[in-house]
Amino acid sequence: MINQNKTKAVEPSPALTKSPVKSDGAMLAHHFQETEQLRHRIADLVGQVEAQVEALSDATKNKDVLEDLVLQLREANQHLVIATVGAQGMQATAEAAKQRQEEFLSMLAHELRNPLAPIAMAAELLSKITSAHPQLPKLHGIICRQVSHMTHLVDDLLDASRISSGKIALKKRALRLSDIIESAIETSQPFIDKRHQQLMIDLPVHPIVINGDLVRLAQVFSNLLINAAKFSPEFETITVSARKHTNLHTNLHTNLYANTVTVSVKDNGMGIAPDIQPIIFDLFAQGFRSLDRSQGGLGIGLSLVRTILDMHGGSVKVTSKGVGFGSEFTVQLPIPAEPQRHDGYPTSKLMPTRSCRILLIEDNADTNETLSDLLALEGHIISSALDGTTGLAMAKENTYDVIVCDIGLPGMDGYEVAKQLGLQSLMPLPILIAFTGYNQLENRTRAIEMGFDHYLVKPVSIDIFLNLISSCFP
Repeated sequence: MINQNKTKAVEPSPALTKSPVKSDGAMLAHHFQETEQLRHRIADLVGQVEAQVEALSDATKNKDVLEDLVLQLREANQHLVIATVGAQGMQATAEAAKQRQEEFLSMLAHELRNPLAPIAMAAELLSKITSAHPQLPKLHGIICRQVSHMTHLVDDLLDASRISSGKIALKKRALRLSDIIESAIETSQPFIDKRHQQLMIDLPVHPIVINGDLVRLAQVFSNLLINAAKFSPEFETITVSARKHTNLHTNLHTNLYANTVTVSVKDNGMGIAPDIQPIIFDLFAQGFRSLDRSQGGLGIGLSLVRTILDMHGGSVKVTSKGVGFGSEFTVQLPIPAEPQRHDGYPTSKLMPTRSCRILLIEDNADTNETLSDLLALEGHIISSALDGTTGLAMAKENTYDVIVCDIGLPGMDGYEVAKQLGLQSLMPLPILIAFTGYNQLENRTRAIEMGFDHYLVKPVSIDIFLNLISSCFP
């Protein structure tokens, strides 16, 4: 019994024997599984670390590149700031130079007009005594032509300045094309006659009315005619022709110009080289010039032509087969769709006038004397002064119908004279006419603001002067 009990006590239970073995195997398998997972995890982490290290390395490189780009950007920005400041400085310098140029041209024109005025008036006086000597008509013609040429050059200088600064202003009204051409011919005829050339005019029978500035449009065609005369041989023919064109596709609700007119100025002269034609309308552009500069000019006229036509909604083009084959300038201008009333324009014929008491305040002794003589010959009673202070005193002490006053006077200038005259409340109030070499818009505007009734720029035709006085006292 005892042995049996001992044997039973010593033998392990089958259940107890299997359980630990299964537990250890599971634990070992689990351990192996965990180990494998840990190995994969470590491998993944190593891979991530390597990737991070590689990324960090790339980031470091990129950081260096970015820092270098930032430095370049900062340097470029500094250069941009410096360049901007420099450009502003250059712009300010250019504007100052442009302003000085305009002031210089204005003063130059004034100084040139001052001697031109007495020369022109002396020529007017000569015209009244041409019968005194057989050479006087010839001399009178020479003086008049050269004064006209000098005046034209002075105006071109000022117009070049106005073009660059955009200060050309138009006074538009209804005009007959024939009147514009007639005015242009009047200006250019001396140049044509000088070279014994013939001018052929072919205009439509029915009047063509356009809206424009008479003076400026006449300047366009006179410049073209003078150019044709200059660059054509003697005894050649210059042709001016015009044709009206109807635009059938124009919508009158959106475009006031249903029709256009084309005016051609054609010559058989020197012609224009192909390389010059694209720039012929640029400012100061010139073609071939002989050493004697017999053609003259400043290279401004054609630029003015294009600018003035652009301002009228028109255009100009040139055609030439080359040097020696002549040229044709074709101008196109719009015609208003609605008929406009033609107002006409002042004629150069003298109007009847009555005797007026006129005070002339002019510091240029020659101008003062010649204008006084011309006005006296027309029956006016003339008093004169050589400075503003004396002229103002005379105006206070005496009664005048008209006071003609220069602007650039010594001491008290013409603006101040006009201002003081306005403060005096003179009765009856005289007509105040500015007579000056300054032709800038600001000068004209200021003169009117100071009390001037009219503004004349030297040199002035005596006929224009007399007509103006007559219109004040009909």
